[in-house]
Amino acid sequence: MSWLFLALAIVLEVSGTTSLRVASAGRNGMYVLVVVFYVLSYAALSVTLASGMPLGVAYGIWTAVGVALTAVIGRVVFREPFTWVMGLGVVLIMAGVLLVETG
Repeated sequence: MSWLFLALAIVLEVSGTTSLRVASAGRNGMYVLVVVFYVLSYAALSVTLASGMPLGVAYGIWTAVGVALTAVIGRVVFREPFTWVMGLGVVLIMAGVLLVETG
C-alpha cells in the first residue's frame, strides 16, 4: 500500500510543479492549485512513511521520479529544452536513488 501512496504523492507533486509553471506565466488563479497539489502531495508522502517505507527510499524515489517527469512534461507541454546533458543528469539521479535503496 505504501507504493500506491508514494505514486500518488509523485503525481500530486508533479501536478503542483506543472501548475506553478502555468501560474508563473500569468494565470494567477493557478496558485490555488499549486498549494492544493503540494499539500496533498506531502500528505500522501506522510501516509507512505507511516505505512513503513523508509524515509531515504521514499524521499529519494519521490524526488527522482518527480524531477524526471517534470523535465519530460516541460519538454512536451512547454517546449522547454531537454539536452543530452539534462538526460544524463536524470539518469544519474535515478542511479543514485537506486544505490540508496539497495544500499
